[in-house]
Amino acid sequence: MGSPWKPFLLLSVISGLSDFARAVAARPISYAAVLRMKQDSSSSVLNLRSRPRQHLGGGLATPDWPAFSSHPLSALSLLSFQEDNRRGESEEFGPVFIQEPDDVIFPLDSDEKKVMMHCEARGNPPPTYSWHINGTEVDSETDYRYSFIDGDLLITNASEITDYGKYQCKAENSFGTILSRDALLQFAYLGAFSTRTRGGVSVREGQGVVLMCTSPPHSPEIIYSWVFNEFPSFVAEDSRRFISQDTGNLYISKVQPSDVGSYICLVKNTVTNARVLSPPTPLTLKTDGVMGEYEPKIEVHFPTSVLAAKGVTVRLECFALGNPVPTITWRKINGNIPKKARLRKSQAVLEISNIQLEDSGTYECKAENLRGGTAFKGHLQVYTLPQWVRMINDTQMDSGEKLQWECKAIGRPRPTYRWLRNGLPLTSQGRVEIVNGELIIHKVQQTDSGMYQCVAENKYGTIYSNAELKILASAPVFVPNPIRVIATLGKDVSLECKPRASPKPRITWRRGDRRIQPNKRIMLLRNNTLKIVNSSRADEGNYVCRAENQLGSAEMTAMLWVKEAMRVVLSPSRVEVTVGESVVLSCKATHDTSLDVAFQWFFNQEPINFEQDGGHFEYIQTQSSTVDLMIRSILLKHAGKYGCRAQTSADAVFAEAELLVRGPPGPPGVVIVEEITDTTATLSWTRGLDNHSPISTYNLQARSPFSLGWQTVKTDPDPVTGDMESSMAVELNPWVEYEFRVVASNAIGTGDPSAPSRRVRTKEAVPSVAPLNVGGGNGRRHELVISWEPVSEEFQNGEGFGYIVAFRANGTRGWKEKMVTSADATMYKYRDETFPPLTPFEVKVGVYNNKGDGPFSDVVIIHSAEGEPREAPSDVKAYSISSSEIRITWKPPSPGPGKPRGYEVSYWKEMEQEEAGKKQCTVKNETSMVLTGLEGNSLYLIAVKGFNSIGQGPASAAVTVKTRKSPPAQPPANLMWIQEGNNVSLSWDPVKAKDNESDVIGYMVLLKQEGRSYNQVTRTINPSTVLSLPEGGTYIIEVCALSEGGEGAISSQVRLVTSSGVRAKSNQCSVHCLPQSLTWTALLLVILVPSASW
Repeated sequence: MGSPWKPFLLLSVISGLSDFARAVAARPISYAAVLRMKQDSSSSVLNLRSRPRQHLGGGLATPDWPAFSSHPLSALSLLSFQEDNRRGESEEFGPVFIQEPDDVIFPLDSDEKKVMMHCEARGNPPPTYSWHINGTEVDSETDYRYSFIDGDLLITNASEITDYGKYQCKAENSFGTILSRDALLQFAYLGAFSTRTRGGVSVREGQGVVLMCTSPPHSPEIIYSWVFNEFPSFVAEDSRRFISQDTGNLYISKVQPSDVGSYICLVKNTVTNARVLSPPTPLTLKTDGVMGEYEPKIEVHFPTSVLAAKGVTVRLECFALGNPVPTITWRKINGNIPKKARLRKSQAVLEISNIQLEDSGTYECKAENLRGGTAFKGHLQVYTLPQWVRMINDTQMDSGEKLQWECKAIGRPRPTYRWLRNGLPLTSQGRVEIVNGELIIHKVQQTDSGMYQCVAENKYGTIYSNAELKILASAPVFVPNPIRVIATLGKDVSLECKPRASPKPRITWRRGDRRIQPNKRIMLLRNNTLKIVNSSRADEGNYVCRAENQLGSAEMTAMLWVKEAMRVVLSPSRVEVTVGESVVLSCKATHDTSLDVAFQWFFNQEPINFEQDGGHFEYIQTQSSTVDLMIRSILLKHAGKYGCRAQTSADAVFAEAELLVRGPPGPPGVVIVEEITDTTATLSWTRGLDNHSPISTYNLQARSPFSLGWQTVKTDPDPVTGDMESSMAVELNPWVEYEFRVVASNAIGTGDPSAPSRRVRTKEAVPSVAPLNVGGGNGRRHELVISWEPVSEEFQNGEGFGYIVAFRANGTRGWKEKMVTSADATMYKYRDETFPPLTPFEVKVGVYNNKGDGPFSDVVIIHSAEGEPREAPSDVKAYSISSSEIRITWKPPSPGPGKPRGYEVSYWKEMEQEEAGKKQCTVKNETSMVLTGLEGNSLYLIAVKGFNSIGQGPASAAVTVKTRKSPPAQPPANLMWIQEGNNVSLSWDPVKAKDNESDVIGYMVLLKQEGRSYNQVTRTINPSTVLSLPEGGTYIIEVCALSEGGEGAISSQVRLVTSSGVRAKSNQCSVHCLPQSLTWTALLLVILVPSASW
């Protein structure tokens, strides 16, 4: 039989948990809460009711879910939390700037004559806005040019005379007023130069000169350049010429005749990009002599005191006149010029980027030439705008308390402070004390509420820190009321009493009609909480807290129930499993049946995330008071302590079980190389984790620059058992750099390897590997070429590695040995004029290093080179094919050593030297060739020689041959044709060859079909022919003369369109030369026209 309050309590808990889950999981930060956040690098000097005003990274701390809280919470406590949340969303507060006005530079020549100054603030109630220009409030009603769009100020028909200056936005609501930072409105413009003609400047050659720019009115900065004679020929700056961006003038340290001309100053506005040109300034040379040498005179330089803001780029100018042209050098007095500094414009400009405080100091520029020197010094001072170190925060206080605010800023010069309340200056008087950045108000009153601003400023800038002060005054209020508390039998319970009230109320407790008197078991704490020690059933009942101040009183009832303590059993309490297996842990709670219980699982004190770790962990609800945790596919990382936490609204109990996981061993400890020889390394290591399964063996692995990753090495002893912590790696290669690591194994498997040891090199030893693939052959005559595959560095076994090449003629006894000192060598050549070609040799190649000689390869037979060809080709014949071609044939030399692998044909004209002639080689061992590209009617000499890989043989005797005369250069003319059906009768004037041309022996007519691959070639000895055409289509006819010298020039093309039953006649001159009769005109339905006529 359940108790009568159980359904109500269950409903309250469920409702509270539901509302709380929504409040925490999906609760947006309230509008008011966002507005009241503000970054503050210092801790508050006030009570806990202070809060940051603009700290966007803050928000509400998420409380523990009551089911898992370390403190018991009732359902109505959760409802209280939700109610507080709703109240915070409607909280009223003073204005907070979202956007403050920025500096604006407005182009006067803009088509849109409107300027917008932005200002936006949050507040509840929403703030209203006003603006001040140079301290005077803007009245949009009396001046139509001003209008407000929300908080923004719109200026129509803006002008520099009336609108230039500093703008400040004011935002206010019923809680107070705040002022924005100042924003400067400037106007960009560029006036015109005076049109008055500028006088000329006349100087002697070698003299210095300054040409004045005299810039027009402008705002803001402008860029100067100079035009020489005419645009866009600009003056190039160098060591002799300099354009100052401070004065705009052009400085020429030493005038030369090439400088004579007209100079125009060009200025450009950096904002509008507008450009204007000055009237020209003529520069001429005097004729009364040349200026002699003189010492430098610095004509333009940076100021004696330069002020620069931290982080900007500073340009210091220095340029001098002089003859010879002076050189400029820079230095920093009592220090070094910053490394980031750069010299520009032939060292006339010292540029320092991102300037910092340490860059301050005295800088000197010096101008020198052969006649002397001069210097200038100036001081660079870096200033910084104020920056906040500590700001003020929104604060709520009870009347009568003491307010103490402090703001602090850094800057150079050091900032000064002033305070504003609701936009008006605040001074020390009465209860208000102001000392620099500290504000103290004694015994605050309701009239002190409002918006406060701490202002830090130096001569270069001003910054504001804003905060709201609220003075509270209210009668006590309890929310929620009543509250229900469930305690555990035998444990302590606390009943809180936290009314909302200002000033602080007086608190009393009673039970029923009797006031509670504190004793050893019932205590009243300083925070007004009633604590009951070792609670019992007799403590159940209603407890009333009464709060009272001068504005009123209120009571809160706490209903207390005391329940039996809960017990939790987690089984099994200790379990061992192997990697890959699964296990189930069961958690059972014994508790008061009137209370609901909630469970949570932990791993090593951290809650298990079943969504993230769902692949291994599964939460199983078996009964209302029992839950299981299944751990599947267990890994080594799952070993540890597993906890089950059961909680009711009365208490919470936690139980733990231990899970041991057997698996492959962990990596061994640091591997140390104890001793190293040429082929062995003694290693030691420390044991790693055995993961609850004894280590059975260790595997030693090595890696070198020559191995493919890690390789297992042989050991002594073999195998290396699990109780050992040292072993020797054997059969290593000498003089090789190795790394070693150790891998442990047990009955479960093989673990991860240890970290690699340091790199060590084995000691040197005599080489043990001979070269492979010894061979050779070829080479030049009387050469023996011996080749081999080089021994890898892995097997060279030490420094000073090389090869010993041994050889002897086949059948002889003594070996000749030659040393090859390069380890990368692959060949040795031996030359001896005494042995004939293709002599067989016995050859072997050995190795050596600084430790001694190693083995030789097996003996192989290698023949000496056969040599280059010994005989010239025979029976060389040549005859002319055309005016540009000659065919040559020959016979190869007799068989024997030095067989040609190809032939080279040399040819040259009769009047030329052989060296000036041309050469052409056969592709393979061919015995004929056609020479092309020759000159007609010319006598050529031709010789042939053989060659092979060794070299060239002797050349044959030169033969002579004359190319034929060139073909006629005159093409056939006066082409005439008659077409009937598919037949065309074609005729032309005969071609007559000139004396230096080949005689005509016939003609070639080429017929091509346009757009197709159809071609027809007709040869005839007569100047006429008949062609047969397929029906339909466009054809092109070309004619050329044939001669012994080849084909002559081609006639003009004739384009012919065929159609059945048409008969036509034409000539080559022109379409207009056709007979003028109606009959022929009618037949022009199909026309034949020479292409030249198109």
